[in-house]
Amino acid sequence: MKNGCCNDAGDSLVSIKVLGSGCKSCHELYENTKEAVKNAGLSVEVEYITDLEKVMGYGVMSMPGLVVNEKVVSMGKVLKVADVEKLLPIKR
Repeated sequence: MKNGCCNDAGDSLVSIKVLGSGCKSCHELYENTKEAVKNAGLSVEVEYITDLEKVMGYGVMSMPGLVVNEKVVSMGKVLKVADVEKLLPIKR
């Protein structure tokens, strides 16, 4: 058994969130993330969070930020679709 939260889902994908202020870079990461999820054949909705209080709750100080299963995996960069795909916990 893995150590972690009682809701630890192992390798399964539970949630994906893009954190941002609504700027062009944040929108671009959101679109790239949705494309990566689609390419991976996942049926997960990508959330786009612009509420700065929620964003700061993740400790993200430079946007955009990418959160996978409640873990910040990227901040301050607009990732390409292929880069987002590498961060998704899917079986390869």
